[in-house]
Amino acid sequence: MSQSVLPALAEVIRSGFTEGRHRGSLVLLDADGTVAYALGTPEQPVYPRSTAKPFQAVATLRAGLALHGEQLALAASSHSAEPFHRAAVRRMLADAGLTEAALRTPADLPLDEVEAEELLRSGGERAPILMDCSGKHAGWLAACAANGWDLASYLDPEHPIQLLARTALEEATGEQAAHTGTDGCGAPLLAVSLTGLARGYRALVLAEPGTEQRRVADAMRAHPEYVAGTRRPDTWLMRAVPGALSKMGAEAVQVVALADGRALAFKIEDGAERARGPVLAAALRRLGVQDPEMGRLADRLASPLHGGGQVVGEVRAAF
Repeated sequence: MSQSVLPALAEVIRSGFTEGRHRGSLVLLDADGTVAYALGTPEQPVYPRSTAKPFQAVATLRAGLALHGEQLALAASSHSAEPFHRAAVRRMLADAGLTEAALRTPADLPLDEVEAEELLRSGGERAPILMDCSGKHAGWLAACAANGWDLASYLDPEHPIQLLARTALEEATGEQAAHTGTDGCGAPLLAVSLTGLARGYRALVLAEPGTEQRRVADAMRAHPEYVAGTRRPDTWLMRAVPGALSKMGAEAVQVVALADGRALAFKIEDGAERARGPVLAAALRRLGVQDPEMGRLADRLASPLHGGGQVVGEVRAAF
């Protein structure tokens, strides 16, 4: 991000007093792909984090792996490690003749707090399959097995599956990656702009039926609970707004594309998750998503503040 002070995307209001602000950058695209509204520096590169996963799933398909339905959605997921997620990851690996031992995701607890608490209560512990990226990794491993590619080095930036992932991201965003780092799951992480990400998601939903891009978008929209989980905003949004494609990323990155090509992308500079929901609801409204779609969804995306067990304020959008 730029070193200049970014505008506030959200304000923290407690008991009528502005306690703080969350700054960042945001871009909205019209259906024709032109910038309709922008705040901050959306042209500057950011790490997309898990918003890159649809393009990484495109790479899995381009490697020749025949994924469909829930499994393809899972390959683009940041799943909650609910039982059906774990079962689907194991099934994807088993179909390729592999086990959980092949995963190079770090051992973790479920991303969903309810699942994490239930796991710990039952005596469970951190495991690679519980990490929210294990679906993506399972897809990559299955593609590598099908092609006879080395399994141990599948996270190397120069591995064939990672070169396909780079090409898919750069092709869709229309940008060359500005920087290469390492994501939380150990995968290569490629920096592109928020504007590029919004255009990349627009390309996914507008791609010709049957193409790898459209297959990923269609699978995600048809099975959003496999993209996220039963208690997650991406699932709520894709269920509430017909044709919407939504994906969150760590450090408060969010990208959404609507069926007609309108799209949005934002990044909260300090990575504050509590700001994501209010900013997302405000961006959707500014993009033109109205009731009835926004009714219950906006309530679910709200971020109340508590004091003494009571609601005493909120984190609210500042634009």
